[in-house]
Amino acid sequence: MSETTAKPGNLLLMGRFGAPHGVRGEIRLQSFTAEPLSIADYGPLFDKSGARRFLLESAREQGREMLIVSVKGVADRDAAQKLTGIELYLPRESLPAPEEDEFYLADLIGLAVESEAGVALGRVIALRNFGAGDILEVLPQGGGETQFYPFTKALAPIVDVAGGRVVVMAPREEIDEED
Repeated sequence: MSETTAKPGNLLLMGRFGAPHGVRGEIRLQSFTAEPLSIADYGPLFDKSGARRFLLESAREQGREMLIVSVKGVADRDAAQKLTGIELYLPRESLPAPEEDEFYLADLIGLAVESEAGVALGRVIALRNFGAGDILEVLPQGGGETQFYPFTKALAPIVDVAGGRVVVMAPREEIDEED
């Protein structure tokens, strides 16, 4: 992999540019890292295609998970405005291997989802966060509308990436429908 491009299929989402901040080229950045400021420590970040490269020169906190950053080569508000909405990715090999009982959220995509009773519910197709916490989006076993399950330790007590499954505490009526 070169310093200027990254392989698109091997990228993990790390953050998203928001609106410009001020007139000197600073821009808001929503960080998806465990420690929001650590996004600036990983080196170059890339867009989803892997072709555009962004180097964060400085970062400071502005509320929960939100930063104000300066990006190399972005010197004014107009240039920062052009970045609004761009998602920032990092090549997977740039991240450390997860510890035992840890995983990257991207590792959940494609895992089988089952109830605590072992009933197959479907497969994880996405992880969403609408502001109140992470939610698993699951395509039901037989197709149909996707289902959403809160992704907390209490409601998804087993995440077995190696075994290819997530166990969720499914609502009672959903389990009954499967019987």
